[in-house]
Amino acid sequence: MVWIVVGYLSGSWLAALSVCRLAGVGDPRQHGSFNPGFSNVLRLYGPRLAAATLLLDALKAIPAVLGAKLMGYPVWLQGLVGLAVLLGHSFPLWHGFRGGKAVASAFGVLLVLVPQVALLSASIWALLAWRLKTAALASLVSALVAPLACGWLAPEYVMVVGGFSLLVLARHGLNIRRLRRGEEPPFRGS
Repeated sequence: MVWIVVGYLSGSWLAALSVCRLAGVGDPRQHGSFNPGFSNVLRLYGPRLAAATLLLDALKAIPAVLGAKLMGYPVWLQGLVGLAVLLGHSFPLWHGFRGGKAVASAFGVLLVLVPQVALLSASIWALLAWRLKTAALASLVSALVAPLACGWLAPEYVMVVGGFSLLVLARHGLNIRRLRRGEEPPFRGS
């Protein structure tokens, strides 16, 4: 299916690498948490580059998922396209399968499939990140809330969004261990 391939390929473009290269700063995979994502870019290079990373990682998810949705594919197939985007971001072929944690890309996928769940999850993420000063915990809670919110707002997508959440939770294994030990780094030394 062409949309699954397009999803993986678009997902595998790591926005943080392009944003940092264009800004003339170092590869975020070589510094900080070594993750090519929003929170590491924020800690390393500040809010401007982090916001660009977040926006681009969310936007890259939209074309393939929207294509599948507009073609009228069943929910499970739309979910496979979304999952391909997230797998591309997490395990990009051209970067040695070393990618990000797929939170921003998951937001982009959810924005197409279940916009009300995407906005609710993003609001929870923003509130928790602001209050707790850690992206990992905010991401974990948002990933847990998304399928529950689907049960209320878009029941036909519960299984699909549950699958996305499992991937995001699995990609945060190291963060979970650091949170348990009280060693998870906060935003900007806060």
